[in-house]
Amino acid sequence: VLRHEEFEEGCKATCNGPYDGKWSKTMVGYGPEDNHFVAELTYNYGIGEYRLGNDFLGITLVSSQAVSNAKKMGWPLKEVTTGIFEAEAPGGYKFYLEDKEQLKQDPVLKVTLGVSDLQKSVNYWSDLLGMKIYEKDEKKQRALLGYADNQCKLELKTVGGAVDHGTAFGRIAFSCAKEELPNIEALMKKENQKIITPLVSLDTPGKATVQVIILADPDGHEICFVGDEAFRDLSKVDPNGDKLLDDAMVADNSDKWFAAQKMKKASA
Repeated sequence: VLRHEEFEEGCKATCNGPYDGKWSKTMVGYGPEDNHFVAELTYNYGIGEYRLGNDFLGITLVSSQAVSNAKKMGWPLKEVTTGIFEAEAPGGYKFYLEDKEQLKQDPVLKVTLGVSDLQKSVNYWSDLLGMKIYEKDEKKQRALLGYADNQCKLELKTVGGAVDHGTAFGRIAFSCAKEELPNIEALMKKENQKIITPLVSLDTPGKATVQVIILADPDGHEICFVGDEAFRDLSKVDPNGDKLLDDAMVADNSDKWFAAQKMKKASA
């Protein structure tokens, strides 16, 4: 756990999806956000489940330790190809665990998104967003892109139809120099591409104010670019992150409350 934050109302940049109530976010990863891929786990109080679509196809990790942990805990694993195991997180999200020694750099190898038209998506991510194409396989209808050799890659994979985002509303975020943000916004306007949230400043109580712009690719995958300078201040590892998360989970008695009222939490 890198940091944990609680919010009393919905985010104006829809960081917690279209849900307008109390929520929290927990950043988890193998190291600091400055140089690792991290996952933002969003919890909307009172929402019991989300309907998953085919937009997010999984995260691939290189970690024999993760495979060993899963086996020790009796966590279901399915070997999908030699040395690569599929695991399913609570809520249905897929993880692919490569049974090799954990990389010295970030062991998160790639994040896979479903697309409806591979070439159209590759053009968007490479021509407009400036990603390098590392691999492209027309036969398997997949492509691997990234901003740097030593960073987590983005894999695009054709789903054989329209992309359904379900009700979970994930997004991918990148940090970049603050002065690049107006240029990104101007380019998207010029190219008639969708801007979900125009350049805006977001306040986090007691922490830095960051500037963000949120875009949508041809399949509606949400992409957030955030100003790096303020984000480095905002994203410092909080040594109290574990305790804040534990305290929040203890304080959240919603499961017991709903059970006592003989009610179910809402389905998103």
